[in-house]
Amino acid sequence: MSSPLTRQVGAAARMLLALTLLLGVLYPAAIWGIGRLGLSSQADGSRVQRAGVVVGSSLLGQNFTDERHFQSRPSASSYAGDVSGGTNLYASSDEQRKALAERSRGYANAHGGVQGPADALTASASGLDPHISPSNALAQAPRVAAANGLDEGIVVELVHQHTQGRTLGFLGEPRVNVLELNLALDRRAGR
Repeated sequence: MSSPLTRQVGAAARMLLALTLLLGVLYPAAIWGIGRLGLSSQADGSRVQRAGVVVGSSLLGQNFTDERHFQSRPSASSYAGDVSGGTNLYASSDEQRKALAERSRGYANAHGGVQGPADALTASASGLDPHISPSNALAQAPRVAAANGLDEGIVVELVHQHTQGRTLGFLGEPRVNVLELNLALDRRAGR
């Protein structure tokens, strides 16, 4: 005859084993399988290829410094995925104000005195935002067109073609994926 303690320990051990199998093996395997079958591009990191070579991910921002390309949103983490995150600076801190003033001057200098939209001046919360606002992209269009020797209307049309609407029609804001826009620009410019 076993004691109540022995029965309780046995029941707890069986429950631990059952839940470990269910939640630690079967559930993750099912989610992995669904990802591989139905969402394989996203499960593989939404890689973007050019001529068979992976050039980035449509989900991660990159630092574009060539004036022939559209510039991404500033990154507090230097676009490093292993340390992604915001600045943790409050809006009225001297360091944050200094960074905003520097970005504002740099944007105005690069874009003929045009004042940059908010997303051109502030770093994204993750530091890896792949999108900019349509107003930011359109403000950059004259610089990009001139640097590529293209008509500004062509560059503006590329921005409109690569503007994504709100998710499900009502979530978020319209946005432009910088990597995809720059790849389309390179194709148009013959690069």
